[in-house]
Amino acid sequence: MDFKQIQELIKMINKSNIGEVTIEEKGFKLTIKQKEEPAQHVIAAPVHAPVAFPAVAQPQALAAPAAQTSGDKPKAAEAAADNLITIKSPMIGTFYRSPSPGKPVFVEPGDEVLPGKVVCIIEAMKLFNEIESEVKGRIVKVLVEDASPVEYDQPLFLVEPN
Repeated sequence: MDFKQIQELIKMINKSNIGEVTIEEKGFKLTIKQKEEPAQHVIAAPVHAPVAFPAVAQPQALAAPAAQTSGDKPKAAEAAADNLITIKSPMIGTFYRSPSPGKPVFVEPGDEVLPGKVVCIIEAMKLFNEIESEVKGRIVKVLVEDASPVEYDQPLFLVEPN
């Protein structure tokens, strides 16, 4: 089994309800276990903004009207963040925004992406893996610096879906 076949198998298992699969071939054994909770691509409300947060801000807003206007901005940012989809790293490796040094980057914030469009490359064990968008939308933010190490399931891009 080659690396690309293993990647495809992982993608199929992630999209299914299969909890675990083991494949054995001529001295080669591969076991893939799915997390207890399926991977989610939608960002939930930020951890630093619990439900109790507005209750804490209201007494300040009653004391000073200026505090109320600044308190509305985080709520607007929260609403916008709830709508975004995250493109995550499917593997551990080194993140690259362009195909090679000196070449233009695959995507910039504001660029439109379609499913199948290459958004970056992740190098793992001397293999350069093109990471494709699985959603249609507009890149809002690049979350990782070029040539930085990334972990499995680490957010790479924020996408506003269309």
